Amino acid sequence: MATRSEAVPLDVRLDRTSPVPLYHQLSQAIESKIASGELQPGDRIENELALTERLGLARPTARQAIQELVRKGMLVRRRGLGTQVTRPAIHRDVRLSSLHEDLTTAGRSPRTRLLATDVVPASSLGLPDVLSPDETLQQVRRLRSADDEPLAVMTNYLPERLRLTDDDLAELAGTGLYDLLRAKGVQIAIARQTIGARLATDEEATLLEQETPLACVTAEMLVYDDAGALVEVGRHLYRADRYTVETSVVV
Repeated sequence: MATRSEAVPLDVRLDRTSPVPLYHQLSQAIESKIASGELQPGDRIENELALTERLGLARPTARQAIQELVRKGMLVRRRGLGTQVTRPAIHRDVRLSSLHEDLTTAGRSPRTRLLATDVVPASSLGLPDVLSPDETLQQVRRLRSADDEPLAVMTNYLPERLRLTDDDLAELAGTGLYDLLRAKGVQIAIARQTIGARLATDEEATLLEQETPLACVTAEMLVYDDAGALVEVGRHLYRADRYTVETSVVV
């Protein structure tokens, strides 16, 4: 179904005899239409005034229903565009996989744009327990999108022995870094990941096509091969409204 530019009138039936609050009935009805595909990402829904007039609701009731879905990340309010259905967030469990692989598994279409490559001193990363200060690393900075929607600014630091060629960098447009390294014979064995959060810089927000202040999830990866040698340091920034990390806790 193609995304519709005009607001979609919602065929919703509310049960005023039910003990379930009307705002929640409306919220559940909209959520069901999103889940079924009747409402597609990018579709605009009626504004609160139109909903109240057509469904005979109080305006705070319609507002509360929409806000409930905004909190769930299913709707987003955009200035000048109204209320739109969002694309589903990317959920990643804690395992060693590339974002490219996870997006593909989730049925999304990943796209990568190379932003910059450079050679930087290891001392600039602030990891004296991991890197020798006299080392240099290849820095690779990329913008990763899902279905043409910018999702993450990814920065990888590779030791000189694993330096990527121009052909390798071109290949990264259509594959994940770990798949590329494995194809080159690297035996990736273990990684340590640290999850955090911060606001995006103005430059990062521009790349992600969002306004500031923009809340983001951060992830730092230290990846090692089967001999215990460092494979890469990854420092990535993800839109918090599009990215979550899932873990399992055994008690």
